[in-house]
Amino acid sequence: MNSEHPKHSNDTINKWVAIQQLARVIFFLIALILFTPIILFIEKQFNSTDNSKSSSIPTVSYWRPADINSITEKEKKENIIYGKQLIAHTSKYFGPKGSIAQTSNGLNCQNCHLQAGTVIYGNNYGSVASLYPKFRARSGAIETIYKRVNDCFERSLNGKALDTVSKEMSAIVAYITFIGSNVLKGEKAEGSGFKELSYLDRAADTLKGRAVYEANCKVCHKSKGQGQLNTPGNEFVYPALWGQHSFNDAAGLYRISNIAKYVKYNMPQGVTYANPILTDEEAWDVAAFINSQGRPHKATPNDWPDITKKPIDYPFGPYADGFYEEQHKYGPYQAMMKK
Repeated sequence: MNSEHPKHSNDTINKWVAIQQLARVIFFLIALILFTPIILFIEKQFNSTDNSKSSSIPTVSYWRPADINSITEKEKKENIIYGKQLIAHTSKYFGPKGSIAQTSNGLNCQNCHLQAGTVIYGNNYGSVASLYPKFRARSGAIETIYKRVNDCFERSLNGKALDTVSKEMSAIVAYITFIGSNVLKGEKAEGSGFKELSYLDRAADTLKGRAVYEANCKVCHKSKGQGQLNTPGNEFVYPALWGQHSFNDAAGLYRISNIAKYVKYNMPQGVTYANPILTDEEAWDVAAFINSQGRPHKATPNDWPDITKKPIDYPFGPYADGFYEEQHKYGPYQAMMKK
């Protein structure tokens, strides 16, 4: 009897251990059944709160051009497509080797108005149809789209104005008007024009700008800012940034703030407003360097009849304040802003 007692004891212990393990499994299953709904409820409430917070963050709906393919009228569609071609390939029609006339510097309208004026913050045409005719302080008068287009031909393209009743002017205006037809009259499309850029607390530095140009711009626009032509030589693949084939000193991009904004959010090629590469300082400095280079001059004695309306960075006097032309051209602007 004494030899069998330990075996009986071990069997009892093993059974007890097995019962304990089974009890633990049953307890875990019961706990899982009881607490799962509670956990799911808490998770649902958390997600609901998180989504509520996310939905309260405003999302920006940027302008997109009206779809040309939606036009059903054949003649209208053809005219608008022709207008797009004139903007995208202006030089082929009006450049030094133009098929219609040889009256411009060889740039295309879309060198300043990216992808035929459709890129967000790429100086697009989204608000042209909705805001024109409008008063412009530069001329001191109400301007039409026709006037605005010819301003670009005479300044940015350093060329001659188009006949306002010509087939080409009609097509350009039709294109600009159509792609902006989805913006209500009097409203400014979100993402149109240039994205704002803070002023520096110093003057823009042309020497630093040269270094930025060498590192980021020269590969496309070349060492003398002459750009690169296509093989037929009738259109720029990469536009001239200064010299005889670039915009003249009456163009909008000759204001340092405009070219700095343009460069910051669109250059080097492939950059967008959402993923800029250059810092603010690099954008201002390279803009200063580009605009310090030689380019065609255009006399504009009738610009800014009210000199108090001149932009702070307009590079030519006279001015209503006591600051010098050099500071108006390159900054710093903080002291002038307080006037």
